[in-house]
Amino acid sequence: MTVHTLRVENLKTHFFTEDGVVKAVDDVSFHVDRGEVLGLVGESGSGKSVTGFSVLGLVDPPGRVTGGSIKFLGDEISRAPERELTRLRGSRIAMIFQDPMMTLNPVLRIDTQLMEAILAHEKVSKRAARDRARQALELVGIPSAAERLKAYPHQFSGGMRQRVAIATAILNRPDLIIADEPTTALDVTIQSQIINVVQNLCRENGTSLIWITHDLTVIAGLADRICVMYAGKIVEQGGVDEVLDDPRHPYTQGLIGSVPSRNKKGEPLNQIRGMTPSLLNTGEGCLFVDRCDYAENTCMTQTPEVSRLDSGRSFRCFNPR
Repeated sequence: MTVHTLRVENLKTHFFTEDGVVKAVDDVSFHVDRGEVLGLVGESGSGKSVTGFSVLGLVDPPGRVTGGSIKFLGDEISRAPERELTRLRGSRIAMIFQDPMMTLNPVLRIDTQLMEAILAHEKVSKRAARDRARQALELVGIPSAAERLKAYPHQFSGGMRQRVAIATAILNRPDLIIADEPTTALDVTIQSQIINVVQNLCRENGTSLIWITHDLTVIAGLADRICVMYAGKIVEQGGVDEVLDDPRHPYTQGLIGSVPSRNKKGEPLNQIRGMTPSLLNTGEGCLFVDRCDYAENTCMTQTPEVSRLDSGRSFRCFNPR
């Protein structure tokens, strides 16, 4: 039996509010293998980030994982004690946030923060920890790394701070990195450089990567496989070229059609009509039904199950294209 770096099966993460239960992640299944890049895409509010936080055990009340399985290198971690999750975070599994200041402490020097991240998980000398910190900064393309170790986060540009955040994530050579829209706020040039750094890391070290984003153009050049999320569910997944070249789910088609580069000059931008539905007390039926051009009566009354193809692709739709 193949042991995946990460295997998530039927994951459910719900938020219990005064108004009812918000099913932020509802029956999500996927896996990622050694050295593989998995793209997790969808609109804001689709459940992408909550899925990543659930893997790391970072969902705070009123939210909690209510069902499913999360296996890391074959070991179940969805019900692991906090002490075990703390041991895994930063050493075996790392996360890169959209805002690097969620990783960096503004009042501590960079060397202090990077060295602490190493010493928290390994018994090495401070000199060895400093050397590894410098090497990590060099790996992500920060010039004069030895000098920049002495700087504070506010002395770096936004792009450089994100590079430091990535350096922090790779310090302990993790088996898995979860990147939550880490390049969204950066200009295209810096974005390209950071993506190149991450690709090299996966290729050379065999690190597995889950890249969470709403930008299909980034995923097209980065990922090996793709999962498309909508309203807390994965509605389509498969090889990135196969899904983007021949989407089966109407939502995936809509996302691809909304990419500005696919629109003719001078014509209005294509868009998916309507809004993402509320995930509060969802009933039966497909949650995309009010926005779909191919909806039928069945779509309004029954929830589509996962259909699987021999190629490994899967989708949730009664009327795939």
